[in-house]
Amino acid sequence: MPDREKRYMKNEIDTDRLSDRNPARHDDAFSGRHSRRNRKRKNNRKILKRLLFLFALLLAVRFLPALLPGDDVQQLKEVQIPDWIDTQLIQTDGASRRGADLKELNNIVVHYVGNPGSTAQQNRDYFDSSASNVSSHFVVGLEGEIIQCLPLWEISSASNHRNSDTISIEVCHPDTTGRFTDAARQSVTRLCAWLCQTGSLDSEDVIRHYDVTGKLCPLYYVEYEEEWIALKNEIQMILDAGI
Repeated sequence: MPDREKRYMKNEIDTDRLSDRNPARHDDAFSGRHSRRNRKRKNNRKILKRLLFLFALLLAVRFLPALLPGDDVQQLKEVQIPDWIDTQLIQTDGASRRGADLKELNNIVVHYVGNPGSTAQQNRDYFDSSASNVSSHFVVGLEGEIIQCLPLWEISSASNHRNSDTISIEVCHPDTTGRFTDAARQSVTRLCAWLCQTGSLDSEDVIRHYDVTGKLCPLYYVEYEEEWIALKNEIQMILDAGI
């Protein structure tokens, strides 16, 4: 038989074999492959969801503690304010008093009011007015009176980027030098020592507004560093005496 006829017959046989295949078997094979691909996609989606969940969990473990008040702040909510402090909390207005909790307590910041001759009551009342967007936890007056304007555990509007981890004290002064009266100075050291004891701090944790931003505040105790050091030494003496 010539080679051309043999090839022709072989092609016919191959064509018959293809036509004899079961269409159902072909469909089943296609369906099986499709099902396997679907299962693979589902498994991949499950794995991706688990990985995203783990990633979110790691982020929460890493950053959530920083967003919540520390134990020291929770303890401040249980502190009994001594009777030598006049508590006159200003209203929550979202500006002077935002009503937000401290993140933690690391320092006590001392300021001067910058308004010579003004009283503690006048400064407290200004914080409580609609014209104000500033505040401090305490104001110490010319006669040594101490007025509390904010709860210990709340953020003040006094120390810039350190509002969230500090307690602030504004101090009145009689003239433009910014020097505290003897009565005011005594009250500042007493108040700072009590706050240190309350917040598990020491005299080194008492700082000036100047130490936060470089602002000349409290003016006299920036210009005369030795006076600031002496004031902090007085605070430490009270702490050492356990008064």
